[in-house]
Amino acid sequence: MTLPDLDSFLSPRSIAIVGASSNRSKIGAVPVRYLVEYGYEGHIYPINARADEIEGRRAYASLGAVQAPIDLAIFAIPASSVSAALDEAIAAGVKNIVMFSAGFAEMGKQGEQAQAEFAARANAAGIRVLGPNCLGFMNVARAVYATFSPVVGTGSNTPGHVGIVSQSGAFGAYAYAMARERGLGLSAWVTTGNESDIGVADCIAWMARDPATRVIMAYLEGCRDGRKLREALDLARAAGKPVVVVKVGRTALGALTAASHTAALAGDDAVFDVLFRQHGAYRARTIEEFFDVAHGLAVAGLPPNTQVGLLTVSGGVGVMMADEAADAGLDVRELPAAAQAMIRARVPLAATHNPVDITGQVTAEPDLLEATARAMLGEAGHGSLLIFLAAFGATPAMRALQQQLARDLRRDFPDRLVAFSTLADAAQQRALEEAGCLSFTDPARAIRVMAAMRFFLRDRETAVIRAGAPGAAMAAARDAQAAAADAMAQPADSPAIAAQADAPPAALRPTPYSEADALELLTARGLPAVPFHRAHSREDAIAGANALGYPVVMKVLSADITHKSDIGGVVLNIRQEKEAGAAYDRIMAATRAAAPNARVDGVLVAPMVRGGVECILGARRDPALGVVVMLGSGGVNVELLGDVTFRLAPVDLEEARDMIDELKTARLLRGFRGAPHADVEALAQAIVRLSRFALAAGDTLESVELNPFVVLPQGQGALALDAVLISTQA
Repeated sequence: MTLPDLDSFLSPRSIAIVGASSNRSKIGAVPVRYLVEYGYEGHIYPINARADEIEGRRAYASLGAVQAPIDLAIFAIPASSVSAALDEAIAAGVKNIVMFSAGFAEMGKQGEQAQAEFAARANAAGIRVLGPNCLGFMNVARAVYATFSPVVGTGSNTPGHVGIVSQSGAFGAYAYAMARERGLGLSAWVTTGNESDIGVADCIAWMARDPATRVIMAYLEGCRDGRKLREALDLARAAGKPVVVVKVGRTALGALTAASHTAALAGDDAVFDVLFRQHGAYRARTIEEFFDVAHGLAVAGLPPNTQVGLLTVSGGVGVMMADEAADAGLDVRELPAAAQAMIRARVPLAATHNPVDITGQVTAEPDLLEATARAMLGEAGHGSLLIFLAAFGATPAMRALQQQLARDLRRDFPDRLVAFSTLADAAQQRALEEAGCLSFTDPARAIRVMAAMRFFLRDRETAVIRAGAPGAAMAAARDAQAAAADAMAQPADSPAIAAQADAPPAALRPTPYSEADALELLTARGLPAVPFHRAHSREDAIAGANALGYPVVMKVLSADITHKSDIGGVVLNIRQEKEAGAAYDRIMAATRAAAPNARVDGVLVAPMVRGGVECILGARRDPALGVVVMLGSGGVNVELLGDVTFRLAPVDLEEARDMIDELKTARLLRGFRGAPHADVEALAQAIVRLSRFALAAGDTLESVELNPFVVLPQGQGALALDAVLISTQA
């Protein structure tokens, strides 16, 4: 598991503050003051050789002088003092350290080395470390304030059920303040700083097991251990705790962009997108959405289904809400006929399909609002209901009506999400939230929250259908299956794969791979490819074409040339022997002119494959997150169209089929406009095999790409027509 135990860290029974001070302007004074003021019930040991007491607590000259168990030591000292303080901590048997101290990896190579040495010494002593260069943490539920952030001094947050972890201290402080202003109660708050030891993944894993935490919010700038993060997210999913993530930063792809489409399209941000989606975390794009979604989960919880009802007193805004809902992919289905009839019996001119517009009649008959809401939640069975009241909702009478309606609807429909959209001050919003309902001035914000709820509901359904096992167990089982490096010759769903889980990895050679080399290796691993002939001379090319049968395609064979058609290194539809010889001559001349320094091994001759649907299959290794597998619409326009989908390996058959369905051009594979249905199952099998090959190649793989990968009519299989294989050692 990700962590054996972080309880002694985040729920310490005793805390020592190294560098504690009675001077309130110093960093070392702040955590002592917070712990005392907010009622921490454990032992507090200020460490200061020149003070008798601090904040009414006895001060000690050193950690060793405490002569009692210390669960947590806070280092509020300069970087130059931490080595000696660590010696004291080791001798005193300290279990955990929070390092406020800056001047480490964030300062360059020298600081990075000092940080690594500190972490190694602490690890050898069995001490867990948060930081350095962090704002620390708070376990609000247990009044643990191991932080010097001034944000707590401007007002504390109430205990609640939302945990926040942030790699950025500044963002973490802002998030704390945002949560406080919204009345969003916190269970724990952690900033991880330089992450010499404890990172965001560790904190997510702890929150997944923490009884006080029900919703997890995470802010990420990067990730050095993708496997750990995936395990942590799976733990949260298995515990039924939604994770809402903000991930910032979009890294340039550098030289890889020119090497393959896969590298260009499966960029860092795309990999994080698929990681979160694949492991059940919702990625928010703005701070507002980040808090709206977490707040919605904390106040209302997940609805029982994805059906959304839109109730409005304004037809125009109803249309706007419908547009937003359609863009978000929400299930805004038409009300049943009986429910529509109930509403029209009261308001003959009402629009009753969904959105439901009860018009301005509600100003004369306020009880229409409750009657319609009950019809939509009851007879129509909507899991979520958004009620737009325009400015009318801000009148004193409607404020009181909303509060009563919120209480009544949540009493009678306790599992439903009900949101009001109108002008409402903070007091009104809090009153509605106390009843378990949400309030937004902008209905589009409510729509985005409902879209997040749909994401979590569908993710849970998929996890249950797929495995019937907790996420971590699923990941372990799939990892074992993927380790079968030599199982490529078996059908992708063969039971024999499990018996070959101990097969050795398939390390790639250090020398570059030509197209023919790549096709041969991938074919040996069970990936289907077009037959071909290597030709080292004009005569050899003609002989190969004759043997394969016309028409054929001829391509320059060089590990130094990736995009062969760009330099005139490809000739298509060669129909006879005379054309074959001329094609060879033309390719050689074009290559010499465009790439005079390239190593050329002749040409590759292959049959022309007609028909089918062109796709692209690819995989690349992300240094932190592992192998990312790509499927997209193939051919030369792949980057132009951008019709691609991704998964982190290992990819099983169900996920491969889902990838196919996610393509915008999936209909081309399923008989679009009378075309024959393509062999979709052969494509799914190939995705699984490519995933296994990439995993088996391990750290020696940089990227692999099959483009075009032609999916033939159903029952005829699929074929790679070209391959690019790049080793990290080449």
